[in-house]
Amino acid sequence: MQLLLAHGLGRTPLSLFGLSSALRRAGHHTRFFGYLPPLESLPRIVHRLAATLRDLSRSGEPVGLVGHSLGGLLLRMAIAEVPELRVHHLVMLGTPNSGTRTARLAWRWFPPFRLYTRDCGRLLTSHGALANLPPLTVPFTLIAGTSGPRGRWSPFGNEPNDGVVGVAETRLQGSEPQLFPAVHTRLMDVGDVRARILAIMGNSERRLPSP
Repeated sequence: MQLLLAHGLGRTPLSLFGLSSALRRAGHHTRFFGYLPPLESLPRIVHRLAATLRDLSRSGEPVGLVGHSLGGLLLRMAIAEVPELRVHHLVMLGTPNSGTRTARLAWRWFPPFRLYTRDCGRLLTSHGALANLPPLTVPFTLIAGTSGPRGRWSPFGNEPNDGVVGVAETRLQGSEPQLFPAVHTRLMDVGDVRARILAIMGNSERRLPSP
């Protein structure tokens, strides 16, 4: 099966090479989608991603999608523009579906974050923009890490988190994330997470999300 992998903010496709290798060994064909927030606007990124999905849709075969962090949001936005795409499953790794407080703190107190992330960083701080994203109509799985710091000095207090995104921030209405002991930047490298993705992509049954 064809799979498209989209990396997170501040990362590159290189961060997903290990996961890609595992998927290839299982017989899948993988492609990467890369983007540079300092050099291109959010609409431009989504437009390019939609064009990539449109290209994948031409085979008529189901396609698997994996997005790490912001990559999951970009895939959500682009899927809505390619209704002809047959999505076998979308896996979102640590994707802040309701935004993340770490991005809001960085946007307010760390000006270089604004300069580097531009539209993409602003999206992560906006409850309204994220709430208005098109609802998912394809099978999907949420995966969240729980190895982030907790306590008095953590921005998440005692709530479970992966160091960048809180578990509660990954949720979508009607769907709870599957939890793994991992930090945000290494979610895709954890053996149990890879095994879960392999199991999902190896399963041809199409299950729609709960309304």
